[in-house]
Amino acid sequence: MAEQKIYKMSFAKVYPMYVAKAERKGRTKEEVDQIILWLTGYSQEEFEKQLRNKADFETFFLEATSLNPSRHLISGVVCGVRVEDIEDPLMQEIRYLDKLVDELAKGKKMEKILRK
Repeated sequence: MAEQKIYKMSFAKVYPMYVAKAERKGRTKEEVDQIILWLTGYSQEEFEKQLRNKADFETFFLEATSLNPSRHLISGVVCGVRVEDIEDPLMQEIRYLDKLVDELAKGKKMEKILRK
């Protein structure tokens, strides 16, 4: 796995940007949290612990032992790259999250975002 700068970036520093993006479009922090919990399998308490510990992206996803099996249904383009074509597993997880937040900010219904 090629080391990417984002892997060592603190998730806690990026998380407020996800929330701000959603809130600018009339969505909520709670919806962002719901997406993150759905994707990672973290409980709210486990998620908050990751934020308090300032876990980097690599640790954040490696410690998410219950990644949602439906996450492979996420498709589309993020940063000019199709998420389903990303070969690096960690980068793909990060881009899945980016794609879900994008969908939230674009007004997609939560049931569709969570692939129900």
